[in-house]
Amino acid sequence: MSSYAVARWREEGRLAVWLHVPIQQSGFAAAAASQGFDFHHAEQGSSTLTLWLGEGPSRLPGYATHQLGVAGAVLDESRGRVLVVQDRNKSKQSNEQELFGTGPALSAAPESWAPTFNQRRDTAVREVFEETGIKSEFKSILSIRQQHKHPGAFGKSDMYIVCRLQPSSFSISFCQQECLRCEWMDLQELARTKDATPITSNVAKLLLYGYREGFDKIDLTMREFPAVYTGRFYKLYHRELPESYRNIT
Repeated sequence: MSSYAVARWREEGRLAVWLHVPIQQSGFAAAAASQGFDFHHAEQGSSTLTLWLGEGPSRLPGYATHQLGVAGAVLDESRGRVLVVQDRNKSKQSNEQELFGTGPALSAAPESWAPTFNQRRDTAVREVFEETGIKSEFKSILSIRQQHKHPGAFGKSDMYIVCRLQPSSFSISFCQQECLRCEWMDLQELARTKDATPITSNVAKLLLYGYREGFDKIDLTMREFPAVYTGRFYKLYHRELPESYRNIT
């Protein structure tokens, strides 16, 4: 590990470097530490070190037992349009449109990752505003994607929650460091376009169905109940029940 390598990575515009050190070569960890690397995690037979090269404090995620990400499907029901972005960090590989997201599946600030659905809901609203300038309100959970042994989660499980958000402002002022483009797009057009990621395409069709037939047919709403532990609560997400069933005693 040399200062030359670190200087070259900076010139290449890299934000971070991950270094995997087999236990038989653990002596390299000391050399890496002299160049600013720090331990991230260790498992049987190897350790992983990281070096943050971007501006400000490191935004690299901590080691995962599982990974939880979120996407915000911001739907303007009055005009039948949805907020989409083109990720600047993916622009060299793809021109695909995406729903605004945070977490491993899309470009995001890792410090915004959170361990609970409630925090994820708040994170979706906050990140949409910070990255696009659009204010919104959480309405429901639309879907959850699950993938085991995810390479981007250190081989752990990954869950990705897609939330339906309702905008309260409509003028876009997007973060140019994260997004190449950001725009309102007709929902029906997004559902039909081939220039969309698979998850965006499927969620767009789900939104279109709810938009036409009623969101009560697709939404997962949330109710809060007292837990068995004093002063604690849990949240239950499910399809909304008819009132006649909600009031059964």
